[in-house]
Amino acid sequence: MHARTASTSRLPITSDADLAWVRQHVRQAAAEAGFNLVQQTKLVTATSELARNTLVHGGGGHMEATPLREGVARGLRLSFVDSGPGIRDPEQAMTDGYSTGGGLGMGLSGAKRLVQEFTLESSPGHGTTVTITDWVSGVPSPRTGAP
Repeated sequence: MHARTASTSRLPITSDADLAWVRQHVRQAAAEAGFNLVQQTKLVTATSELARNTLVHGGGGHMEATPLREGVARGLRLSFVDSGPGIRDPEQAMTDGYSTGGGLGMGLSGAKRLVQEFTLESSPGHGTTVTITDWVSGVPSPRTGAP
């Protein structure tokens, strides 16, 4: 799927105050894209977990937020980037119940379940990038014919 993108926002994740700002930015961007309240809450919950991981485990980094448009569909792509120690065993890190503490206790696998698309790129010593994409659901199809 080749989505047209609008301008990307880049927000630092270097403190607890940044975590609050990142969550607020994502909620506002999701609302502007047309996500309903339940979708917004899921996206902000995933954001909270991934931003905290970026801060706590990655030593800080940034989030890139890009509004998407594919035809009439609208979405949001969020990338959480750090240059920390990386994830030694990404497969284990994606296991339900796996946690090294500090987050909401849902881990990467919980964040993945909250969104439609999830990618994890990490290698020891080279940092981690987690990218999530979610699309507004319930967009009506174009009407054809008479009512």
